[in-house]
Amino acid sequence: MNENIDFSTLKGKILNHIEVIKNHPEEDKILFFTSDGQAYKMHHYQDCCESVTIEDICGEIDWLCDSPILEAEERTNLADCENLKNDDSFTWTFYHLATIKGSVTIRWYGTSNGYYSESVDFERIK
Repeated sequence: MNENIDFSTLKGKILNHIEVIKNHPEEDKILFFTSDGQAYKMHHYQDCCESVTIEDICGEIDWLCDSPILEAEERTNLADCENLKNDDSFTWTFYHLATIKGSVTIRWYGTSNGYYSESVDFERIK
């Protein structure tokens, strides 16, 4: 089983490769491969009555490769107001990464009936 870890773990690491898998029938996910041989997966374990997807990636993913990660931050906006899309519950989660080449923000959007998780998992792949 993979180990769930804090996203800030990427700070100081050098990414060799990043693979974005969007609109996959099972789940959206992003795979991160580091120069020290580690691999990480950002995704959501889908359940019924919920949806968590990659909404947008702002910046060029290539900017994150072959330079140390200077910033690796997660920000979440747990919504407490009425959603414009009429979902019972929704969560925006932003992942900000930066190197000397530039920065990238990955925006995830989760919706549910309010009883299921809308969070994004970040795991070390064993």
